Amino acid sequence: MKKRRYSRLLPVLAMIGAAALAGCGNQNEGASGEGAAKETEVKQEGMPIVQNKIELEFFAPKRFAAADWNNLMLWQEYEKMSNIHVRWNTVDRDNLVEKRNILLAGGDYPDAFYGNRFTPADLMLYGEQGVFIPLNQLIDDYAPNFKKLLDANPELRKAITMPNGNIYSFPTVTDPDFTSMLTGAFMWYSQEWLDKIGQPEPQTTEEFYQYLKAIKQHDPKMIPLGGGPGWNYLGNYLYGAWGLGNRGTSHPYVDIDPESNELRFFPADDRYKELLQYVNGIYSEGLIDKDFFTANADQIIAKGSQGVYAVIADYNPEAVYSNLKGYVGASALAGPHGDKIYSYIGSPVGNPGQFVITDKNKHPEATVRWVDHLYSDEGIKMFFMGFKDKTFVEQPDGEVDYTDEIKHNPEGLTQDQAVAQYLVWPGVGYPSMLKQAYFKGAEGMPGSIEAAKKVQPHLLKEIWPPFNHTKEETERMTVLKTDIETYVKEMTTKFITGGASFNEWGKYTETLHKMGLPEYMEIYKAGYERYKQ
Repeated sequence: MKKRRYSRLLPVLAMIGAAALAGCGNQNEGASGEGAAKETEVKQEGMPIVQNKIELEFFAPKRFAAADWNNLMLWQEYEKMSNIHVRWNTVDRDNLVEKRNILLAGGDYPDAFYGNRFTPADLMLYGEQGVFIPLNQLIDDYAPNFKKLLDANPELRKAITMPNGNIYSFPTVTDPDFTSMLTGAFMWYSQEWLDKIGQPEPQTTEEFYQYLKAIKQHDPKMIPLGGGPGWNYLGNYLYGAWGLGNRGTSHPYVDIDPESNELRFFPADDRYKELLQYVNGIYSEGLIDKDFFTANADQIIAKGSQGVYAVIADYNPEAVYSNLKGYVGASALAGPHGDKIYSYIGSPVGNPGQFVITDKNKHPEATVRWVDHLYSDEGIKMFFMGFKDKTFVEQPDGEVDYTDEIKHNPEGLTQDQAVAQYLVWPGVGYPSMLKQAYFKGAEGMPGSIEAAKKVQPHLLKEIWPPFNHTKEETERMTVLKTDIETYVKEMTTKFITGGASFNEWGKYTETLHKMGLPEYMEIYKAGYERYKQ
């Protein structure tokens, strides 16, 4: 990605004077907020946020192509509350990175990027260039709800603070007690097929293979294993059976080698090879959906909704697929070396780059107030549940749930599809906090909560949030990651599907080294050491 030349500070900074800038240091290099706050009458608490209506432009990904965020109930009602009109520029989530990069490279970017899942490397890169403004002082002055979270969770502050001391973004945060959200997707067994085969739920990788094989033998038209799509859903579930991914999903390629206690790039480890050989065996016998690694999510949902999968690697099928019930979450599997850990779990600090404010924003104070509301209890409830008697009903004890129109949609829509007619959270990133009381998506359903209880005894003891890197490290790591991680993804699929022979494993690992894996790991270690400090 070309380096942008737009490395200017906000115009409002120039009005403060060089002396003030010198006194602020790294943490106060963004807009001071004082002049703009008076100009737009930004309230530090309560609604409306501004007395005189302002307009902002946000760029965001969306899950459903037909959804018009400019006319959704959520944003229309929030505009009435806040007196801030947001003009939404949305793109299909599959095209997010490409469109976003075009905007940034051309300089035609919005006031803020919403739900864009910027990596720490992205944040450091564009923060250093001045495209993303520092938020430290703005958070102190205009984000009481988020500041409360930071003060109560040092790990959260550490995860979103860049090596230069600046915070450039608002993240997704999960309540640590919301285990089914931290684990996310599971493996799901059709209870009907468990009963048909007449054997207990698999507890080892060998039993899992034999179970899939038994399904195929019982009904050749049935697809034993489907869902996804893609390796992440299946791989993350199986990693723990080979002792891989033992520091959580925020680090999809690096963990700790239990023998040396050193950082390990596990896709180059012999155990990863063994795992791929195992999955290749399942695939070659026709026990995995032939479209598992090539179809998109919509195609998988349409196919899975026909009830053709006996086992599903995905989020709760009841939420994802149309009228698909009767699936139970699986426990962790024990692998050939005796490992039985459930490594498909992330840090309570999710993606750190879910909301950034750019140097084009003339109202950064009001924008911070706008996003901060999504971290308040009232704002979280509004964001995920919507509005009382319109999208949710409230019981006498205060518990909330979606209306029947959403849960049992008369037009046959899945719950996510029905929710997306009013709200925006399904299938994309967002800046907010996930709480079990208000999140009724796949991870918050009773089946998901029960599934989380099953894997609880096998959860990781130590889970890393994303690491942060210096500007120089980031620039180099961006190049290395693109080449190395893309190659790993390509070869993983080829090894599984037979596109590459396992006789080429040595060539594969040698290519990784030629691509710069030693340097990649050196930079990774620098971030790790910084995290430990």
